Amino acid sequence: MEINKLDWTTEGYDYKLPEERIAQNPVVPRDQSRLLVIDSLTSHHHRIFRDLPHWLKSDDLLVFNNTQVIPARLYGHKSSGGSVEILLLEEQKPNFWLALVKPGKRFKPGVRIEFEPLHPAPDSILQPLSATVVDTDETTGGRLLEFNLPQGQSLIEQLDQFGHIPFPPYVNQSQAFPQQYQTIYAQRPGAVAAPTAGLHFTEELFERLHHQGIHKAFVTLHVGVGTFRPVEVQDITTHQMHAEWIEVSSETVKQIQKTKANGGRVIAVGTTVVRTLEGVAMAEGKLTPYSGKTDAFIYPGYQFQVIDGLITNFHLPRSSLMMLVAAFIGRQRLLDLYQDAIAQSAEGFTHPYRFYSFGDAMLILPEARISRS
Repeated sequence: MEINKLDWTTEGYDYKLPEERIAQNPVVPRDQSRLLVIDSLTSHHHRIFRDLPHWLKSDDLLVFNNTQVIPARLYGHKSSGGSVEILLLEEQKPNFWLALVKPGKRFKPGVRIEFEPLHPAPDSILQPLSATVVDTDETTGGRLLEFNLPQGQSLIEQLDQFGHIPFPPYVNQSQAFPQQYQTIYAQRPGAVAAPTAGLHFTEELFERLHHQGIHKAFVTLHVGVGTFRPVEVQDITTHQMHAEWIEVSSETVKQIQKTKANGGRVIAVGTTVVRTLEGVAMAEGKLTPYSGKTDAFIYPGYQFQVIDGLITNFHLPRSSLMMLVAAFIGRQRLLDLYQDAIAQSAEGFTHPYRFYSFGDAMLILPEARISRS
């Protein structure tokens, strides 16, 4: 397939979305969301997510990101009295966290921040929490904060008392509970945003997939600024992803190898799984057990080495996530599918297609993958 010059420009990934199509609340139950199935180079179908087993085969492998969203948004005030809001991004060393700070320009090294607990309690029960700005980060525009904690304690242990689950900024009229922004299989705390393709799965759906002989494997990518940071350069080939922590176990590598040997298909549940598996393959030359960071950026022209199919939500315009999906099925086809989803009514379904984190999903099967020859 030839590369169109728009494939490598941010404007090539623009589209207009009516504001009412931005999902503010999740569907209940989770697997009642809509599913756009792309099953060939020319065809697609409008279904419900609970129909997923119909489109998969025995010995297929679904790979999930088991990261857990932490209560990463904290509110407080400077020692001088000004209000503060921070969003934790990642722990760079024990009790030193990179964070986005509002209002950022006023937070120079040396500024002390005192945080407000969710449920005030006597000092003898709840220890106060504070942090000091020790550095700035040019890449993210954030600050490096040193949290003042008793020896042997970590900030993660304190977040249930001080932190809020950070819904995305476009989810601003939601009645959702924090647990609805977690996958049902979340196990490893560290993300500041959910791997949203996994939000559609229920225990009942897992049971049906199991009875059909469809297997599960897990990786970890702690979703951070690298995933949701906008692409701000015109030429996307010059965009630099912020590195995020990943882990691929030897067991998952063996499951993927066994699946391929048996003729099964490896279906990534979410773009974070794609970045994890393909990022390891890019860095190491092949898929291998790995623990570290990835700054993999996938866009049209990329040759996929590990995954065969993909489950993903509908993404923001000009985002690196759209560019990753476009690498799989082509930019123009992706835009055409988005426009078709926007044009679809709720006739025959409980709602029209809804977009972004609490929105609906796409299943892209291997037969829809564009050829690179």
